[in-house]
Amino acid sequence: MSIADVSLALAGIFQSVDLVKQIARQGRAAETPMRTSIESLLKLDAESSAAVYGGVAGVRSGLTLLHDQFGYEGGRRESELFRYAIGVIALERRLMKNPAMLQQITDGITRAQEQVRLFNDTLHPSVLAGLADVYSRTLSTFSYRIQVQGDPRFLQNPDLANKVRALLLAGVRSAVLWRQKGGSRLQLLWSRGKIVRQTEAYLQTLKGNLSD
Repeated sequence: MSIADVSLALAGIFQSVDLVKQIARQGRAAETPMRTSIESLLKLDAESSAAVYGGVAGVRSGLTLLHDQFGYEGGRRESELFRYAIGVIALERRLMKNPAMLQQITDGITRAQEQVRLFNDTLHPSVLAGLADVYSRTLSTFSYRIQVQGDPRFLQNPDLANKVRALLLAGVRSAVLWRQKGGSRLQLLWSRGKIVRQTEAYLQTLKGNLSD
């Protein structure tokens, strides 16, 4: 198990679900991290954990959130974010026991990759609609579902609902990476200190690079 890889994948999860929260409550989300999260979903064969997110900087906001959630006294813990994060991990667990559904999702992502090439935009409405449809036809059919809280005006808007579902799918993709790198629920309890120290190291490196 690599704490460095596990921490990046967890940051990917938290970044995705925070974007879900932003859209559900504000009707909008920061474009740069959203683009990173959706692009991570489309990278099925990345050469490293960092490459999934286009580099560590791609999950800068996720690392900050992860540090706040897992940090020591003074951390800004948000039960809603943690609930969403645990939710996508639970969906990943169910997904990996269903090879047919996993293949269905892979096929859907392949179609999304073709759409991205066609429209030359990862966040094109048609791309997001396609990914949302994949989520609706697969993960949302489980008896366990993530209940997203927010303003009904936003949650009932078709375009915003597509963004939410696409981001939840991206969160599950990060959960798959997290599990592949050795992540487990017990680790969330017993390795919090190691994860916090790793996120601090990542954030310090990013801060140093920003000042160069």
